[in-house]
Amino acid sequence: MRVLSGTENNVHYGGNELLKPEKIVSNPALYSPLTLALVGDAVYELYVRTRLLENENVLAHKVHKRAIAYVCASGQAESVKKIIDILTEAEMAVYKRGRNAKSPTVPKNADVTEYRCATGFEALMGYLYLGGWHERLNELMSVSFNAVSEKIKNKKISGTSGN
Repeated sequence: MRVLSGTENNVHYGGNELLKPEKIVSNPALYSPLTLALVGDAVYELYVRTRLLENENVLAHKVHKRAIAYVCASGQAESVKKIIDILTEAEMAVYKRGRNAKSPTVPKNADVTEYRCATGFEALMGYLYLGGWHERLNELMSVSFNAVSEKIKNKKISGTSGN
């Protein structure tokens, strides 16, 4: 079995870059906001799990439990509060499209406002990923991760047990 080093295949495990493929689609703004959110959800979840593992090797269950606070609707709504003032006009438009999209699912563990903010956040992450704007994607994900980490440290995000 071959083990990849930190920089092979455009992957870096230091919180700065996670995935850096070429531009995937020519105009991600043409995709539905829920499709962008689907992709953004996966990209952000992978980013969070990688960041949680960068300083220690922990059991998968523990990583999963810790990641929940970052990727749940309340964690993503907290992220939006931190990045909203630094979004470009185009990014804000994508965020709003995602936030205002009519989702066929209803939130189970969040209120509707948090859920919509989270969908907007995920749509923005998907848009940046598919468009190949990886520096900006990593910048916003880093700000988001750090904002939620601070809330966890101060125990202000629900659903965190510190495990």
